[in-house]
Amino acid sequence: MDNAGSATSHPSSLHFSALPPDSVLGALESVGFRSDGRLLALNSYENRVYQVGMEEGAPLVVKFYRPGRWSDDAILEEHAFVRELAEREIPVVAPLAPGNITLHRFAGFRFAVFPRHGGRAPELEDPGTLEWMGRFLGRIHAIGALGPFRARPSLDIAGFGEQPRDYLLAHGFIPADLDAAYRSVADQALDGVRRCFMRAGEVRPLRLHGDCHVGNVLWTDDGPHFVDFDDSRMGPAVQDLWMLLSGERADRTRQLAEILAGYEDFCDFDDRELHLVEALRTLRLIHYAAWLAQRWDDPAFPQAFPWFNTQRYWQDRILELREQVALIDEPPL
Repeated sequence: MDNAGSATSHPSSLHFSALPPDSVLGALESVGFRSDGRLLALNSYENRVYQVGMEEGAPLVVKFYRPGRWSDDAILEEHAFVRELAEREIPVVAPLAPGNITLHRFAGFRFAVFPRHGGRAPELEDPGTLEWMGRFLGRIHAIGALGPFRARPSLDIAGFGEQPRDYLLAHGFIPADLDAAYRSVADQALDGVRRCFMRAGEVRPLRLHGDCHVGNVLWTDDGPHFVDFDDSRMGPAVQDLWMLLSGERADRTRQLAEILAGYEDFCDFDDRELHLVEALRTLRLIHYAAWLAQRWDDPAFPQAFPWFNTQRYWQDRILELREQVALIDEPPL
């Protein structure tokens, strides 16, 4: 594994406002990349990501990690996994390793450098595209099953459901007149999630992409490239499949069949995991609201998500969870 020193978490008091453009350019120069001064902020909220023009060669992408979120060991596990996939000729965007190091420091921030890779969103209504995506996800999971993460967390009910719910309730984000309704429906939803996991039984956890939605796939004429493994963790294989499904139940059933037609060329899929689709969707809904709440002191978040924490927002979340309570006990796809 590439080495970046001891595994220590960064102090969360360090703020992205302390990262001006000259520090972005200085960080790249500190590891041997000379910029021509062109700097473009890319769409990212959890971290800060920039495309930077080079004096020689194609532009690079530099990613500054949110202070306090991951330990060094956790980031290095992500890097090692992505580089392992790249070495097997799986289309991922792996960090560069100047000096055989992938995780660097500058002005108190940790960062990594990546080659720029363009592309467009995949056309998921195309059966051929879904099968192609399935083949590469099968290859990713076949490698992911070879060994566990040790520093990165698992996708579980406590970390993605119970703790986020408790955070929202404890920190006053739910309006007082909606507190009881949110508390009740969240408890019902999590009870349903537990039933889903009981019906699925013991499923095999493996190293996942973790956040495999359409925004994290770049499509070219050569097929997909999977980017942003920042949420990579241990979990059931279906976590990387369900976010590619959309539409009515018949549409999602067809889409899943097309994905699995490619997936199972490289990796077996345990059908019991289909019991987890709505459970995982429910956990994501609760977790996402808490993610916004936990980042609300970052000035970028109120600007980007002005609708968050309004009365209407929480009314919609309660309705959303009520719908999930009903869906959770429906037969799986």
